[in-house]
Amino acid sequence: MADIKVPVFSESVSEGTLLTWHKQPGEAVKRGDVLAEIETDKVVLEVTAQADGVLQSVAKNEGDTVLSEEVLGVMGDAGSAPAAPAAKATEEETSGPIADEKSAGGTAVQPDSTGTQPAAQGAERREDLSPAVRKVVAENNLDVSQIPATGPRGNITKQDAVGAAQVVSAQGGSTDQGPQKAAAPASAKPAQPAPSAIIPSGPRTEQRVPMTRIRARIAERLKEVQNSAALLTTFNEVNMQPSMDLRKKYQDQFVAKHGVKLGFMSLFVRAATEALKAFPLVNASIDGKDIIYHGFYDIGIAVASERGLVVPILRDTDGMGLATIEKEIAGYAAKARNGKLTMEDMSGGTFSITNGGTFGSMMSTPIINAPQSAILGMHNIIERPIAQNGQVVIAPMMYLALSYDHRIIDGKEAVQFLVMIKNLLEDPARMLLEL
Repeated sequence: MADIKVPVFSESVSEGTLLTWHKQPGEAVKRGDVLAEIETDKVVLEVTAQADGVLQSVAKNEGDTVLSEEVLGVMGDAGSAPAAPAAKATEEETSGPIADEKSAGGTAVQPDSTGTQPAAQGAERREDLSPAVRKVVAENNLDVSQIPATGPRGNITKQDAVGAAQVVSAQGGSTDQGPQKAAAPASAKPAQPAPSAIIPSGPRTEQRVPMTRIRARIAERLKEVQNSAALLTTFNEVNMQPSMDLRKKYQDQFVAKHGVKLGFMSLFVRAATEALKAFPLVNASIDGKDIIYHGFYDIGIAVASERGLVVPILRDTDGMGLATIEKEIAGYAAKARNGKLTMEDMSGGTFSITNGGTFGSMMSTPIINAPQSAILGMHNIIERPIAQNGQVVIAPMMYLALSYDHRIIDGKEAVQFLVMIKNLLEDPARMLLEL
């Protein structure tokens, strides 16, 4: 027997939430298999099996709060029987809508003629539910096919089931549309609404779902920044044609040599790094009544993920070439999609860049990522008429936004910083030649 323990949290994390069990008691496990996932206010951590064996029992259910190195369950040798059933089948479970194939006499539930699962049955989904979820489903007579799933890989979590039960309770009924639904008497006449009444069409449901720890922490940090910093935003626009021409001219050679495409983000990172060198206050931070000047350039790149906005850090960008930057960003994006970002990936940072243009944003005022003092916002590239050498021409233009903490950065420095980024992108050869 061996205990399954919560991974050691960093000093800034005190607790987490058990998000999902991927294995059930009695199930065989291979070394390296993911047993469970734990969400902290920064990342989602995977708990993996340290050896081949069988999951004997679980000590924590989905949705429970867990502490660093707390016991989650017990592993046994391969071939051993579970120490105790994780969720003993009750009469309510075996006779309710989530009865499995054994309780149904060994006959698998078949879909109806439309190809969908009957609402009163859910046998094919039972193996996807944890014991905690099955208990909530059975106690509230829920139809699992009607419960929105927010867990990883489409799993229904305990929070999902509890939220669905609250909706059913508020409606005073059940999601089960089977024989339990009483038919209205034949003689009953429907009430006639007033001629001016508006009759809502379709279901009008609400669902209360607790914030994830990551989303709650994002909300808390952003509010802290608004309350403590003196936030201002300055704007400018950049003609992206020179950078687009550079990318088009060298893209094939760049891919052939480096195995990654040349994007705009690497150009912005290089331009921002050069501007940070010229304006060190933008790269500084406030600690109490002190200003900390950082002698390095660690730039955070905002990445959207299913669990919220995350900001992994590119470290020492002054020593990075365009290819290295592109590879680092691609790696972080893949880790964000798969929920693999670590606390170390997102710790620190002296400046940030966010690209709302990927979602079509025309203009925005980004919020700084404390304790940093500034953040650069990129936006959508739109062809617009501009005056150039006394002529009106159509050019691919992008609005830039620099939000900054006015307690440490004056307006003059903020404007000049953004103008330098604009000039470098409109003449990228200067940036590459470090002119």
